[in-house]
Amino acid sequence: MPRLSEVIAALDALWPPERAEGWDAVGTVCGDPDQEVTRVLFAVDPVQDVVDEAVKLGAGLLVTHHPLYLRGTTTVAAGTFKGRVVHTLIKNDIALHVAHTNADRADPGVSDALAGALGLRVVRPLVPDPTDPEGRRGLGRVCELDHPVTVREFAARAAGRLPATAQGVRVAGDPDALVRTVAVSGGSGDSLFDDVRAAGVDAFLTADLRHHPASEFTAVRAPRPLALLDAAHWATEWPWCELAATQLDEISDRHGWDLRVHVSKTVTDPWTAHAASNTDTSGAPN
Repeated sequence: MPRLSEVIAALDALWPPERAEGWDAVGTVCGDPDQEVTRVLFAVDPVQDVVDEAVKLGAGLLVTHHPLYLRGTTTVAAGTFKGRVVHTLIKNDIALHVAHTNADRADPGVSDALAGALGLRVVRPLVPDPTDPEGRRGLGRVCELDHPVTVREFAARAAGRLPATAQGVRVAGDPDALVRTVAVSGGSGDSLFDDVRAAGVDAFLTADLRHHPASEFTAVRAPRPLALLDAAHWATEWPWCELAATQLDEISDRHGWDLRVHVSKTVTDPWTAHAASNTDTSGAPN
């Protein structure tokens, strides 16, 4: 069995921590480098339900996309939500490792997994990493469909192929417009609006779209209309867990580690229900 330090070295080769954004907090949060690892669990969020799943599974390593401590802390007291997570991990000899924006920028990365889940062909990064001479790394992806579909049909595809959430997929734009090219970005993506416009795509699928940026984006006149599709944050990043697990499986086979690699199917999207608006115009505000 490999030691934790060996597995972490392999993960850092996939997602070098130096490629993370300066504000990010990636890497190993807790864990003994000399501890042997037999099982690994991948998940989006390092929340208590996922940690409890890791305990039940007997995992020695939990790898999450989102950091546990993004802005630092002065306490890991078990009476706090995050402190309880740390205590549970350490008591059960489970290491926690985070790959966040370094996994976003990777080739393949979070947005490649999202494109794959949607059945899209990746053409290039939406925001290329200037340090990559091959032009394959970067934030987001510009993609093509096998054949044009309407915005409505593409939204239905996304809702059907991404993990189910209470939110589903929201759309801004003409539902009957044709979509041939799509930009995708796992997680929050409205900071990439300028890059999406410059890419000349027909639609942009991402998460966490806010009212004012989305309103301003759709109001800007462009040579052709561009639709926005807003999916749940967790749902757009969960496909990466399956991709990452496959990558570690291949490394394990290559090294003869015989790791058991698992993907959490615990839904950690915070929204649990959705009430559709009344479409009867008689109930519209005056």
